[in-house]
Amino acid sequence: MRIDLHCHSTASDGTDTPAELVRNAAAAGLDVVALTDHDTTRGYADAIAALPEGLTLVTGAELSCRVDGVSMHLLAYLFDPEEPALLAERELVRDDRVPRAQGMVAKLNALGVPVTWEQVERIAAGGSVGRPHVATALVELGVVPTVSDAFTEEWLADRGRAFVEKHETDPFEAIRLVKGAGGVTVFAHPAAAKRGRTVPESVIAEMAAAGLDGIEVDHMDHDADSRARLRGLAKDLGLLVTGSSDYHGSRKTVALGAYTTDPEVYGEITRRATGAFPVPGTGGA
Repeated sequence: MRIDLHCHSTASDGTDTPAELVRNAAAAGLDVVALTDHDTTRGYADAIAALPEGLTLVTGAELSCRVDGVSMHLLAYLFDPEEPALLAERELVRDDRVPRAQGMVAKLNALGVPVTWEQVERIAAGGSVGRPHVATALVELGVVPTVSDAFTEEWLADRGRAFVEKHETDPFEAIRLVKGAGGVTVFAHPAAAKRGRTVPESVIAEMAAAGLDGIEVDHMDHDADSRARLRGLAKDLGLLVTGSSDYHGSRKTVALGAYTTDPEVYGEITRRATGAFPVPGTGGA
């Protein structure tokens, strides 16, 4: 089995629609794909409706969190999307995304970059607006060559010149909320130092004690040494180890299935989940 548990669609900051994402996942030879858009579940229905035969969809989301001043992302799988407490928190985070992006546009304007809010809105195309949309605007304007190049201290990285904070959930609260909604939690790309400061291992240990299920080890932003260190940490803490592409369509160069999760780990995730269940494809439209 080939299993990719971290992918984005146009419901947040990917460039594939949810339907295109599942079709492309099947074409890439995946058996299981997870839809984990940022703080939203809006893409579920379209992905399920288009799900090809032979491909299984894991519903999820990537939750925006912050601990001790450090931004981090928590992958949540197979939770009940209508559970009131988690839904309210996701909406709070999502609602703060627009004024935050508008604030980044204002800062860029002050730096002499002629980006407009209308440009960012067009790029987001109704999705959950975020930094990658602003970064894409910088690419369009020729300010930076790629989206990744916008995530530096010169521009949009944490503490960067045009960075604006947004509401982010305390990860311990996020773990509690996801568990309350019957879901499973995995710390996304915990050693992605090029994105900014990373969470100390001591805090990851505290998160494990609070119910964190796993950490994403095999990821494009982790080098070989980081992966080896994270595998050792996961073993010490009794955490599951996942691998995922963090696919964003054409917004990033990584391909679907570039990194995958062991079938036994996937099986354990599905065993732990009670809020929702993987959806098998029946040959969608």
